[in-house]
Amino acid sequence: MTSNLTAVHIIDNYFINPTNPITVNVIGAGGTGSNVITALANIHQSLLALDHPGLSVNLFDNDTVSTANLGRQQFTTAEIGLPKAVALINKENRRIGSNWKAINKRYDRELIETTEGRYDANLTITCVDTVSARMEIADILKKQSAKQKATYVKPMYWMDFGNSQFTGQVILSTVGNIKQPNSKKFRTVESLPFITDEFRDLLIRSENEDDTPSCSLAEALEKQDLFINASLAKMGSSLLWSMFRNGMVEVRGFFLNLKDFRMQPLKVG
Repeated sequence: MTSNLTAVHIIDNYFINPTNPITVNVIGAGGTGSNVITALANIHQSLLALDHPGLSVNLFDNDTVSTANLGRQQFTTAEIGLPKAVALINKENRRIGSNWKAINKRYDRELIETTEGRYDANLTITCVDTVSARMEIADILKKQSAKQKATYVKPMYWMDFGNSQFTGQVILSTVGNIKQPNSKKFRTVESLPFITDEFRDLLIRSENEDDTPSCSLAEALEKQDLFINASLAKMGSSLLWSMFRNGMVEVRGFFLNLKDFRMQPLKVG
């Protein structure tokens, strides 16, 4: 019976056999975003070794490095005062010889509308702090999906990272429907819902109303534990790597509780 088949999402073939590097927008260069950028650099190098053209990354963040960012985020004392996006991208470009771009601006509707498609990308990765930012990004992606785009900038996937002090989640979504091949072995699923649609009420209930910037690392650790961001970044990047290596996913995300070391996978379909 079809209902007994394992539900999977087959990754768009362009991700597996692209004619150009996969275009990626990373939004947010804080605790999670700074760790994700390092993981993406490792994925890029590994893809190149497998004769894949790799990744072309834009990193968006309008914040600067402060002493409160040291320890939990991937910055050094020498980078205090520098734009976060610039510090991270310069570091990775030197390390892996890439030409990734730092955009020292907030990714929002105004930026996208005034740059006329300049920052369209195949994959959007969000590492933002607020529900309102996610809602705005979801709206941007839906509008981009409705327009005809060249394949190398066509929006296809959104991976969202979010966390509180000890818990967090990573959710993979499709931007629109991804055509699936016929399969007798699997039940293929062409659409993975946005986190802002599927878990809207949960996001609103769980949002931390205290968004006051931390003045010290000790104060920052009261809001987010030392390794919650790095743990989410590593596991979420592992999901992304499996998309390239396996060409399909049976799990489209997970919920993590670092306090009692539990993880709950989120299955496709």
